[in-house]
Amino acid sequence: MPGHAHPLIRFLDGLSGRRASLVGSGLDVWEVIATVRDNEGSIEEAAAYLRMPIQLVQARRRVLRRAPRRDRRGIELNEAEYRRGFEAAATDERAPRG
Repeated sequence: MPGHAHPLIRFLDGLSGRRASLVGSGLDVWEVIATVRDNEGSIEEAAAYLRMPIQLVQARRRVLRRAPRRDRRGIELNEAEYRRGFEAAATDERAPRG
């Protein structure tokens, strides 16, 4: 991608459009962001949970600062969808079985 200067981030085109992905992790940037938020902003705890080097988790901050608006919006949409799915699963687990 022109203007993109971080070696740990790759932008991939897929069915859902263009997305930022962390090299060698199989994770999209939005997934790492959600994990950091789930760990109360702790990059160290998120890295431990994801079992990845802290540098890879830190890379997600850099891509957000440099990402065009459409990439940031994509990250936000993906994260919102993740939260909806997580909440739906939690609701299903609490539903009475008959």
